[in-house]
Amino acid sequence: MLRHLYVQVIIGILAGILVGALFPSFAPGAKLISETFINMIKMVIAPVIFFTVVAGIAGAGDLNKVGRVGLKAFIYFEVVTTLALIIGLVTANLVKPGAGVNFSGGPNQQVEKIAQQAGEMDWAEFFTHIVPSNVVDAFAKGDILQVLFFSILFAIGLKMTGSAGNSLLVSFEKINKVLFNILHIIMRLSPLGAFGGMAYTIGEYGFGTLAVLGKLMMTFYLTGFLFIFVVLNLICLYYRINLWKLLKYIKEEIFVVIGSSSSEAALPSLMEKLTNAGCEKEVVGLVVPTGYSFNLDGTTIYLSMAVIFLAQVFDVQLGLGQQLTVIGILLITSKGAAGVTGSGFIVLTSTLTALKIIPLEGLALLIGVDRFMSEGRAVVNFIGNSVATIVIAKMEDAIDMPTYRAVVDQGKEAA
Repeated sequence: MLRHLYVQVIIGILAGILVGALFPSFAPGAKLISETFINMIKMVIAPVIFFTVVAGIAGAGDLNKVGRVGLKAFIYFEVVTTLALIIGLVTANLVKPGAGVNFSGGPNQQVEKIAQQAGEMDWAEFFTHIVPSNVVDAFAKGDILQVLFFSILFAIGLKMTGSAGNSLLVSFEKINKVLFNILHIIMRLSPLGAFGGMAYTIGEYGFGTLAVLGKLMMTFYLTGFLFIFVVLNLICLYYRINLWKLLKYIKEEIFVVIGSSSSEAALPSLMEKLTNAGCEKEVVGLVVPTGYSFNLDGTTIYLSMAVIFLAQVFDVQLGLGQQLTVIGILLITSKGAAGVTGSGFIVLTSTLTALKIIPLEGLALLIGVDRFMSEGRAVVNFIGNSVATIVIAKMEDAIDMPTYRAVVDQGKEAA
């Protein structure tokens, strides 16, 4: 059993919890370990996206399909994230996790700093920045959407060269194999990364913060669980996909996400696994990276629930019209929360700023417990993107179902 990576990651998570609880002073060192592992993953994300998209579109892709896949993905993302927002709002209104929570804090420097960051966010710029002014800078920063945009243009340009571009395409496919070999090496270190992430969380914030806000945290995790096994499961059943077997297939990545609190940590590995399961490279290369900015199901559940929680703490009665306004604002602001730890908190701040109803000081309540919910957000985001990619591949008839059944349902090795 110890040879299985997911078992090693679970041991790393448990060891991290133990070390964080017993030796809280180790938190800075644990954070360094976790961030180093995530940086190693980020190191290969941009080139993996580039070479996967180029190989998929230029290799055997239909340029018309690129537009269709993009449109279907965008519609799917909007529908599912809207459902996630509504579920978060309904659950928070029913359970009332903020009822009875007393807020006695005043101005908080950390909250003021986050509010300043949120105030500097330009949402129009978020959508226009997809087009990079400098492609080298986009790769250097690892900006997923900018790299994806350039990759699509490069693939189209390469395809237009016809047979003259075949030699370059072959070289790209070989480079991509090398990159995934590097990824396999990095993933062997994922138990260490998971250990660092959990040791930092427990050592820095401790279990004490859960006492006051335990109800909010339990409500959020229950809602995320219901979203996965009700909403996503129903989508899977409609498209004749077995969700349980899919989760078993990507279990190693799920535990890496739990340990690192970032769905981005498993992005390259997910792309490889979905390709091995029979999904066409161009669909995987388009849907997975885009989903990391536009299909954040877990983050949207958290954001909607947090707004209602703070309204209940301050006894602010939000009517139906105001809650619909919350949904409308979050549909826009949630798209700015990329799969990086902590970005959801900034988006929440910008949402409250836009509402101008709930005092920002209340965010101090969430700072301590936010890290404990980041694992849940990341896991729901990750599973949501996995399901989205397979569903859109089925819509486009861009998945080899015999291969998928053999690899995912029957657990056979990819050919």
